[in-house]
Amino acid sequence: MYDTSDEVVGFHNDEVNLKSIERTNMRARRNANRDRLKRGLVRNSKPTPIGQHTQGSYAMHTMVQDAATDYDIDDGVYFKKDKLVGVNGAAMSALAVRQMVCTALQDDRFNVAPQVLKNCVRVFYNEGFHVDVPAYRRIETTDSWTGKPMYTYELASSEWKSSDPRAVTRWFRNRNDFHSPDCKNTDGQFRRIVRLLKAFARSRSSWKALTATGFMITKLADETFVSSVNRDDIALRNIMQAIRQRLEYNKVIQHPTLHGENITHTDDARPNYFKERLAENLKHLEVLDQYDCSHASAMAAWDKVFCTDWFSNQPTPNDEGNGSCRAKIAVAPTRPVEKREGGRYAIWPRV
Repeated sequence: MYDTSDEVVGFHNDEVNLKSIERTNMRARRNANRDRLKRGLVRNSKPTPIGQHTQGSYAMHTMVQDAATDYDIDDGVYFKKDKLVGVNGAAMSALAVRQMVCTALQDDRFNVAPQVLKNCVRVFYNEGFHVDVPAYRRIETTDSWTGKPMYTYELASSEWKSSDPRAVTRWFRNRNDFHSPDCKNTDGQFRRIVRLLKAFARSRSSWKALTATGFMITKLADETFVSSVNRDDIALRNIMQAIRQRLEYNKVIQHPTLHGENITHTDDARPNYFKERLAENLKHLEVLDQYDCSHASAMAAWDKVFCTDWFSNQPTPNDEGNGSCRAKIAVAPTRPVEKREGGRYAIWPRV
């Protein structure tokens, strides 16, 4: 396979990975929103939160750039279950808790008032992004063996439902450490590939509402990932192929931390849509397997995949055309290699 690793990493760094200034701005909005919520709850004589925790792609560092600044930050607020009671002492419903949070977040400076949605309260900002504030209640029980407290969490959705997004964040960090041979020196090949897959899924505005969610893509990536040392281009192409094949026979995606729960719902069309887009665009990359593949052809192929012109603007490597060909064919590894943590991953030779 023609070596486009430098260009794929460069594209990730320039066009995909969220810039630090964007994260800083979002963090400032998040913190201001947390302060607003606390003040509002005190003003309305409502329960005091026991914690506020960022979750989702922001917490996992897999957010990707968006030309329309269509970003969302999930920032959960947590309460003790026994504090969430109504005027008559009965437990508050999930809807009542979301309404309580929404009322506390109201601010005359907003052009669009915060709104109660099914799973959260949404706060809108003029810059185009929003902060979603899901509410959770913590349920405390006692371990029968140790006598120590045990905690479970429920989300205020259409009803109270079991959910612990912080467990998902821990799961992702563990999987990134497991999958990535370079995680000690970088933020991890697995994390970079997840970002690139999410960027691909959002590369056409018409796809966004139809394709798999970032959470679905992240879980699919974990199921199918094989690292390729120093070759993000090979790792990305292989995982695109593997996810397409996986979705051919099974479009159900299981939740990574909730046993027996699925991310997809019955007759969910989004995984299949993602599979079809992968199948269409993998054809563009077949030129990379040609021994005489040129830099221009390789760059044009990646431009088609990501619907961009970034790759075609990259200079031709100095070694092309002088006898040092980058277009050697990468051969699949013949044996797995033991990873120190006990997992197994395949190393592809750099060509």
